[in-house]
Amino acid sequence: MSANPAIKAVLWDFGGVISTSPFDAFRRFEAERGLPRDFLRRVNSTNPHSNAWACFERGEIDSVVFGERFLTESTALGTAIHGREILALISGDIRPRMVAALKAVKTRYKIACLTNNMPHGHGPSMTGSPERARQVAEVIALFEVVVESSKVGVRKPEPAFYERACSLLGIQPGEAVFLDDLGINLKPAAAMGMTTIKVTDPDAALAELGRIIGMEL
Repeated sequence: MSANPAIKAVLWDFGGVISTSPFDAFRRFEAERGLPRDFLRRVNSTNPHSNAWACFERGEIDSVVFGERFLTESTALGTAIHGREILALISGDIRPRMVAALKAVKTRYKIACLTNNMPHGHGPSMTGSPERARQVAEVIALFEVVVESSKVGVRKPEPAFYERACSLLGIQPGEAVFLDDLGINLKPAAAMGMTTIKVTDPDAALAELGRIIGMEL
């Protein structure tokens, strides 16, 4: 299996890639409340650069303000939901096979985590239990670089986010593979020259990554 010789680093999203997607929890919540499918995603995609979700991920507001603003935004779209209920849905389960692949890739390539997260423990590090906190900490410790939107003040899909990651790794965009579960986050990365993989089925995504970097994953 031959590798693309240009590739020097593999960049990984967290939620939806390393862990299960919070969108699964969103849909369970919607079903339980009798809401239209993907209502929560609709709230988060309305005014996507300035809504409560975006501001919280950039660390511009705290959880209290987020909760109230999300309530206002969801009410405007037809159903009143306080943001505190949404924060409880974010935590996903770690995918063991992804972690095993991460460790294997680390032996040959630079690795980084590129995550939109929230301050005060809300995001990839939002745990839900001491055991999950331990699991997340162990995974995060594997990365050479971790770029968190709430700490750097920019978020995917803003180009400056990807530029920050490349700068920290000392690479050019064309030297990276980037895995994310959202196409909107992959488009600017691809436009910059990154090789991108949309993670819908984890096994298929790892097979594709393996073909690119010449490794059995």
